Amino acid sequence: MKEYRKRNQVFAIRRYLAFFLLMAFVITCCMLLFLNRVSRETGIELDRVHVEQAAKLTFANILFLSLLCTLIDGIRRRIMVDRPVRQIIKASEQIMKGNFSVRIPSLHSPDFMDGFDVIGDYFNKMAQELAGTESLRTDFIANVSHELKTPLAVIQNYGTLLQQPGLSEEKRLEYAKAVTESSRRLADLITNILKLNKLENQQIYPDVETYDLGEQLCGCLLSFENAWEEKELEIETELEEEVQVKTDRELLALVWNNLFSNAVKFTEPHGKISLSLKTEGEYAVVEVADTGCGIPPQVGKHIFEKFYQGDTSHATQGNGLGLALVKRVIDIVNGEIAVSSETGKGSVFTVKLRRERHETP
Repeated sequence: MKEYRKRNQVFAIRRYLAFFLLMAFVITCCMLLFLNRVSRETGIELDRVHVEQAAKLTFANILFLSLLCTLIDGIRRRIMVDRPVRQIIKASEQIMKGNFSVRIPSLHSPDFMDGFDVIGDYFNKMAQELAGTESLRTDFIANVSHELKTPLAVIQNYGTLLQQPGLSEEKRLEYAKAVTESSRRLADLITNILKLNKLENQQIYPDVETYDLGEQLCGCLLSFENAWEEKELEIETELEEEVQVKTDRELLALVWNNLFSNAVKFTEPHGKISLSLKTEGEYAVVEVADTGCGIPPQVGKHIFEKFYQGDTSHATQGNGLGLALVKRVIDIVNGEIAVSSETGKGSVFTVKLRRERHETP
């Protein structure tokens, strides 16, 4: 800031010289043209003494006008340029110190906005985005710490219990199973964090191929057969045949596996899960519906956020990263995802993907 003030004084030698040279050139040219015209029209040659006096007077006027213009321009710059620049520099210094709440006030009314107002507007939007990112980063660290502590505490506690002498075989198997489940949860959490980090930093690039979407949906759903049979769930499918998509098979498998996992997890025993695949114009539309607990409206606004878990009663079954992964994958493959739900009646997740058309010969 101090360096900027030193370089931008009201009176600056460089600006004065610029004005002087410009005025000297313009006025000299005008004077020469004027004197030449007067001499030709009157036929009178001007006295050398008068010419020298006129030249000296003109030079003095140029010096004075250059000084006047420099001062006026300096005052103009101080009011119209230096003031908004100082505000931007001051706000930038606050941003560098980590204060993302700083904002640049508007310098003019909306009807008379200039370039600095536009810069200030974009600066404020940047500061708002940085504040949101910082908040997400803080929440992410807090949530990761919490999610890591829970399974580690379980492993530690049951590991201590396993060291007790005279432990029955039944209890030993029970404690060992608890340790295994917590280890699996911890491994899943770390895996999902790494996947989400790669997706958000665009370190995973889609490996595009054309394949049958219905076959992939069936394969992913069948992988949860043991889970739905254990809860005696009714499975209903309605899949249109020969629906081709051109996208990354493995990335989309993440989407279907997470949606099916949530449907099984949040549906009570003897409930129902429905899967449908149909075409709508240029799109393939997949719907995954369940008769589970449903999602309250206030929760539905946040379900695609990292570590957000609307139903805390099921928190031990997941880590709140599944739907964040789903949303990021859908964005990468240029698809769309939406959810409609009613508390106590279930949820419907709808995914739209651009499909490949095959012309019949």
